[in-house]
Amino acid sequence: MSSLNQTYLSSFWSLPMVEVNLLIFMNLAGALALGLLVGYERSYHGRAAGMRTYGIVCMASAALTVFAGYPGFWWGGSMHSAVPVDPSRVIQGIVTGVGFLGAGVIMKEGLNISGLTTAASIWASCAIGVLVGIGFFAAAILLSLLSASLMMWGPKLESRLPSRRAMGVVLGFAPGFEPSEAVLKDTIKKWGYMVAEGSLSISTQSHMVSWNFVMVALKSRPEPNSLFELSRQLRHVQGVDSLQISHARN
Repeated sequence: MSSLNQTYLSSFWSLPMVEVNLLIFMNLAGALALGLLVGYERSYHGRAAGMRTYGIVCMASAALTVFAGYPGFWWGGSMHSAVPVDPSRVIQGIVTGVGFLGAGVIMKEGLNISGLTTAASIWASCAIGVLVGIGFFAAAILLSLLSASLMMWGPKLESRLPSRRAMGVVLGFAPGFEPSEAVLKDTIKKWGYMVAEGSLSISTQSHMVSWNFVMVALKSRPEPNSLFELSRQLRHVQGVDSLQISHARN
């Protein structure tokens, strides 16, 4: 216990350590900003992974990379950094294991994908733990605050920005009715939507045809805009006997 003295504990908050943590602050903030930018492009086009997911992953990746540039400051810059152990190999194992854990919370139900942000936040918590483990306490605190803030207020930011919403649609047609792809596409185009390329799948059962596809808005505020309005419009499409509609991303 002799190593746990006042000098050793204060070394984690010495002026050089604070300066290094400030540099890491700037790296994390820059990575977050760039991750949000890339995520917004995906969110705008109605993809499942949006601003929060990209922001968290980019920020956590920076956290797991930037500390490698300051090995002299690991564990407060004490003699512990001279221990013949390669922390990067330990971290590789941690990140890989937590990655599998994150994959377990991602759920796909039809065209809906949920759990991506939760998986990203689990991976970010791994980065937070690594930063704490090597003594970058201030950087770990900042990463925790940024991650929590992004998950709380990220949806509000995304809702204020223009985006092209995507809807997962399953249309069941009356027995014996043969739907026309061209008619359907022309109809939803008048509403400001299009069928996403490669999303259409067709199934038949007892002379009943079912179409499963993703509708993507051509502009940020199409008409009809809400899920309820779209369901009413789709029910009036010629030959439609049953309908299932939901947001195609989460």
